[in-house]
Amino acid sequence: MEPRKSRGRRAVDSRTVRGVTVAVATVALGATAVVTFVSGGGRNSASAGSIPAASVRIEEVAPNVVEVAAGPNGSTGVFTVDCGTNGNGKFSSDNPVAQPGISNGAEHLHDFVGNLAINANTSDEALAASGTTCRNGDRSSYFWPVVRIDRSPRSGVGDVGTPTVSCPPARDRMPSIPPAAYGNVQRALGELDRQIAEANARLAGSQGVDARRNNEVLSWLRARRAGTLRQVAGELGQFGARPTGLMSLVDCAVSYDALHAGHSTDGRTQANPMVECPTVRDRLPAVPAQAAAEVDQNLNLLDRQIAEANERLLTTAGEGGPNFAQNAIVGPLRDKRRATLDRIEIAIGRHAARPTGLTQLASCTLLGPGSGDNSGSGDNGGDGGDNGGAGDGADGPDAAPSALPVPSGPDLELPGNTGGIVRPAEVLIEYRGNPVSKVTPMPRFLRALTGESKPTSRGPGNARESWTCSGFTDRLSDKYPICPKGSQVLRVHDFPGCWDGVNIDSDNHRSHLSFADATTGACPTGFVAIPQLRITIAYYIPRDVQFKGQYLLDSFPEEDHNPFSDHNDFINVNSEKQMRKIAKCINAGRSCR
Repeated sequence: MEPRKSRGRRAVDSRTVRGVTVAVATVALGATAVVTFVSGGGRNSASAGSIPAASVRIEEVAPNVVEVAAGPNGSTGVFTVDCGTNGNGKFSSDNPVAQPGISNGAEHLHDFVGNLAINANTSDEALAASGTTCRNGDRSSYFWPVVRIDRSPRSGVGDVGTPTVSCPPARDRMPSIPPAAYGNVQRALGELDRQIAEANARLAGSQGVDARRNNEVLSWLRARRAGTLRQVAGELGQFGARPTGLMSLVDCAVSYDALHAGHSTDGRTQANPMVECPTVRDRLPAVPAQAAAEVDQNLNLLDRQIAEANERLLTTAGEGGPNFAQNAIVGPLRDKRRATLDRIEIAIGRHAARPTGLTQLASCTLLGPGSGDNSGSGDNGGDGGDNGGAGDGADGPDAAPSALPVPSGPDLELPGNTGGIVRPAEVLIEYRGNPVSKVTPMPRFLRALTGESKPTSRGPGNARESWTCSGFTDRLSDKYPICPKGSQVLRVHDFPGCWDGVNIDSDNHRSHLSFADATTGACPTGFVAIPQLRITIAYYIPRDVQFKGQYLLDSFPEEDHNPFSDHNDFINVNSEKQMRKIAKCINAGRSCR
């Protein structure tokens, strides 16, 4: 079958992937195994003479990449960023763009490069203060699903069980709420819980992966959540406390409980060591206007403290003996949190009844490698936060879906996603121009994604061909390529290059951005050209593995490693000065680093 026509991608520069003499490497991290996974991997019944249906010889794919010729006003420069190949092993099944606030919400593992602190709950302020793997100081986060090699046979997805919705939580994203708005905001948050419960009731009785029904229910839920979150923002806006980013919490996803059966969902095993801290924003009483600024400042400080601790856990992994993380990171974090929570109590107490019990939320739990027996540590002070995929229904069991699985074992496996992780041989990150206009700098904290992680259950409308081989970058396929001897397997991810000029995110994480016209290269009316991000990932995959269909993309379980579910995500944390430098280089037609 011929691959789908490319949606206006320009040809990959022949310089994008250079020959690198690196052997195929699989990951074997020191995570404590709590589960034995049944293989979800390779198709080793296939032979070199029987190519699996999801694979294609790259020579059989017709050239389909169209380059729009640059006009006199075009911007032809390229700015390249070196952020490494995830050599420090920052893996996570979070997706901070598409599923903010939902730990393990991706249900598959991502490679992360760039920002060192990021997870599903990291605030923009904490991202800006983070360290980075990028050589030029770029603190942006770039992440994509890992590729694995699994030589064991697999039998397909099987029974997926009952679908439930997972929604980003809004309760712990609130700023301080003034007394006059408190009742209405709490009622609106309760309405979000009821909406989730009704969506789950509508999904009950579904058989298998029913894309039509899923889309109907998710569209219904999205419209109602959007209205309720706008109501919350408007209510708080009357008092000068309008929160930012609430519309990024609109979109929900469907997960399937049978796919989680027998797998770890207790939140105690993680791909990387991390801290789990009790939520605070959802525990606050109404905050007098006179105390709001000080309270919000300290709430933001709590977010930064957690991010700093997680970054230190990543960068010091394996140092200092078995108690290092507890003594040098988790203990001091507790002390910092206690002092910050005490300041919040004092600030409110100057103008209203002083809240009690906030300092009991100071202690955090260490999860993952280095946490001992993974049974947790410290006194969580009650609720340890939302770490199981439950959305705004955390206080209402009818609204909360089953906990989402966490990566387990030395290969960080998840339901259906098993086998050794293949490290990229090279990752090339480029910001590119527009053929017909100059580019405008991206806004800081812009969220972007490309591709479709759920083309089976959500439909293929946003899916994009991304697979090819070095030496064949004039063609892209929606299948796993089988490359000639000496050629690398490539994934080429082009992001939208047009911005609406206003928003850094949207309710579906897409509509604030657009791809340029495939024929003319022009942005749609109302959009401006921005540096278009392209990420090219190269792998050395043994040819026998290619022929047998044993290298596979991590995916949502119901996608069963569909190569057309490939995708990539990005949060721009470049400083405004650096982004102006990037745009200036591109507009001048230069090649820069």
